[in-house]
Amino acid sequence: ERKGTDNIYNFYLEASKCADHVVFVSSWLRGIYINLGMEVNKTSVILAGANKEIFNTHGSSIWNNKEKLKLITHHWSNHKNKGFETYKQIDEMITSKKWKNKIEFTYIGNMNKDYEFKNTKIWPPLAGEELAKKIKEHHIYITASMNEPSGNHHIEAAQCGLPVLYLNSGGIPEYCQNFGVSFENDLEGQLDYVVENYEKLKSSMNDYPFSANKMCSEFYELFNDLLKYKDTAKTKKYRSFIGRLFIFKNKFLKLFRDKIYLSL
Repeated sequence: ERKGTDNIYNFYLEASKCADHVVFVSSWLRGIYINLGMEVNKTSVILAGANKEIFNTHGSSIWNNKEKLKLITHHWSNHKNKGFETYKQIDEMITSKKWKNKIEFTYIGNMNKDYEFKNTKIWPPLAGEELAKKIKEHHIYITASMNEPSGNHHIEAAQCGLPVLYLNSGGIPEYCQNFGVSFENDLEGQLDYVVENYEKLKSSMNDYPFSANKMCSEFYELFNDLLKYKDTAKTKKYRSFIGRLFIFKNKFLKLFRDKIYLSL
């Protein structure tokens, strides 16, 4: 769905036939597989979260409406669909008459070689407390990732107290609705809205609900329910010819990889 990966749909559909339950990271992703024929009654959605001991609002910067508004994003992947078209647009906006004294932009992560950034502060990939500290130095988070099933980047930023300017695509709106502003074709207009309503948006982040604790609690409840009813609601373990073919292929590839590893 995101990167033109071949066969992944059929692989997961086959795997779901012999699974008792399938958990999705967003309703958007779940809907794709339901439409492809996955049994709806054996699926559910548990939204993801990050470690609150690391990603939290302690020390999070607050814009004073005098300094430049600091925007930030971070991605491990350098795939075009992570939003590089939009990030390039922001890079060019920084030197425009309207925005040159109002905003600055930081990108953390691996860069796409097809895009040249001249006005953006670029950092290599960061993780953990180092990443959280850098996020908290900024005021607004932006993600332009397309067809993202869930993603961790915007969750980490929201838990750090940054309102999120997000592309209305994939599963990300499920995590960011009411905790930022969505955009499609009017990035500058929505950025204007953020500037005018920053105080209200910043205040709303105190109620951001998603975290690793919440996610793990929901998984724990699901596992208990599945164990409780496993004797009365067993799922038929069926493997089709295609499913058996997938398993054979994976075993063969593993054997081939092991032989290469031993030869090295």
